[in-house]
Amino acid sequence: MHLYGLLGYPLTHSFSQRYFTEKFKEMRLTESHAYQNFAIPSIEQFPQLLNEHPFLKGFNVTIPYKKQIIPFLGEMNDAVREMGACNCVQIKDGKLFGYNTDIIGFEQSLQPFLRPSHSHALILGTGGAAAAVAYVLRKIKIPYLFVSRKEADKTIQYNQVDAAVLKKHTLIINTSPVGQYPDIAASPDIPYESLGPDHHLFDLIYNPETTRFMELGLQQGATVQNGYKMLVLQAEESWRIWNS
Repeated sequence: MHLYGLLGYPLTHSFSQRYFTEKFKEMRLTESHAYQNFAIPSIEQFPQLLNEHPFLKGFNVTIPYKKQIIPFLGEMNDAVREMGACNCVQIKDGKLFGYNTDIIGFEQSLQPFLRPSHSHALILGTGGAAAAVAYVLRKIKIPYLFVSRKEADKTIQYNQVDAAVLKKHTLIINTSPVGQYPDIAASPDIPYESLGPDHHLFDLIYNPETTRFMELGLQQGATVQNGYKMLVLQAEESWRIWNS
C-alpha cells in the first residue's frame, strides 16, 4: 500500500484528502494508494505517527506544523532552507526530504492577476504560508511588509495599516486563517474603505469560496481571488515529487 497524508491540527476539513481520494479513483489506484489525515495536537507525537504508518511514502504539512517539521527532515531543498517552512515531505529509505510546493501554487495562481500597479504588497500573517508568499514576492521583485498582531522585523501591526499604507501597498495577501469556515463572518482588521480598483486581494483560504475579506474588497472595486487554484497546483506538484 502506498500511503500519503496531511499533517496538521486541527483538520476539521481537508482539501488534500478529498482531492487525492478523487485523484486515486480517477487513476484507478484505490486498491494500492490511500490518503488520510494525520491530526496530531503536538509535533512531539510525529515520531510515533511515523512508527505507526510504515507504508507512508509522503505527506503534506499544514497549520501549525510547516515550520515545526523542519528539525525532523533529513534533507531539504534550497527553498525550504531559505524560508524555514515545508509543506511537502517525501519519504525514501526511511529518510525525510522536505520541499515547499506552496511557492509554485502561489506564484502560478497569482500571475494572471498581476498588474504594473501592484508594486508593493502586504502579507497578512507570519506563519508557514506567509514564508512561501514572501519567497515568491522576493523572486518576482515585489517589496512587501508582513502584518501581524506582534511586533517583529519587517513587520507592522494591524493598527498601523492606514489609508497611506494601503495606497502604496496595492497587493494584499491573507495567509492567516481569519475568515475560514466555520468563522466566515470574520475578516482581517484593515480599513477596507481605503481600498480601490488598483488593489488585488488574494485570500489563501478556499472555504468559503468568497470570504468576507474578498467581499469587502469587491465592494470597493478591488479584484480578488481565493486559494483554491493554489491548492490544486501545490497538490499536483506534491504528487510529482512523491513519484520522482
